[in-house]
Amino acid sequence: MKFIAEIDIMPLKALLDPQGKAVGTTLTSLGYKDVQNVRIGKHITLEIEAPNKEKAMTTVNEICSRVLHNPVMEGFEYKLREAGDKD
Repeated sequence: MKFIAEIDIMPLKALLDPQGKAVGTTLTSLGYKDVQNVRIGKHITLEIEAPNKEKAMTTVNEICSRVLHNPVMEGFEYKLREAGDKD
């Protein structure tokens, strides 16, 4: 079976996000005064071939933990669906 993983990697809330802070400051200076707490992260999409959803989830967790995120500075979450399913 083929699965699609939509992964979001974000800075931990306890840490300063300098890129988000810079964007937030720019938005405020452009007149978007109601925008607050801007955080910048990464969005990654993967296709995974696996015999079932549980194995696909295990693979995504391993990939995120070993390659895609730095656990000291970032957290991750993801959605997994079968390829062909509408989101």
